Amino acid sequence: MRVFSSTYTFDYSWNEVSTANWLKYCPWNKSSSHVIAVDTLSRNVDPSSGILRTERLITCTQSAPAWVIAIMGGSCTTYSYETSYVDPVQRRVTMCSTNLTWANMISVRETVVYQPDDSQSEPGHERTKFEQEARITALCG
Repeated sequence: MRVFSSTYTFDYSWNEVSTANWLKYCPWNKSSSHVIAVDTLSRNVDPSSGILRTERLITCTQSAPAWVIAIMGGSCTTYSYETSYVDPVQRRVTMCSTNLTWANMISVRETVVYQPDDSQSEPGHERTKFEQEARITALCG
């Protein structure tokens, strides 16, 4: 297993960052041109906690060497499943995603969390902490 992690502090409030997060896979974002479609499978709000839970299917095009596609089969179109939780009380967005394409050969599980970074914020200027972790596991060989 390989673990990748990253942290970053955005110089914007949690409200701004959590709203922008929903707009990252859109036609006008040239940085995400590999994303072909984002389909919302379900969305609901837990009445007791107020947490918004969303499930999405993300379709991407990935460049892969022709020999990889020839050996493993498939195409350059890949699919990921994402579940996100927006907790307005704790002011925390948690997104968990996993690959569906080639899932019998490799598992990629990513968790991303956005929350206010009180240690970096100043009065009148809130910052938001981004934490990302991905666990990559080869299931063959």
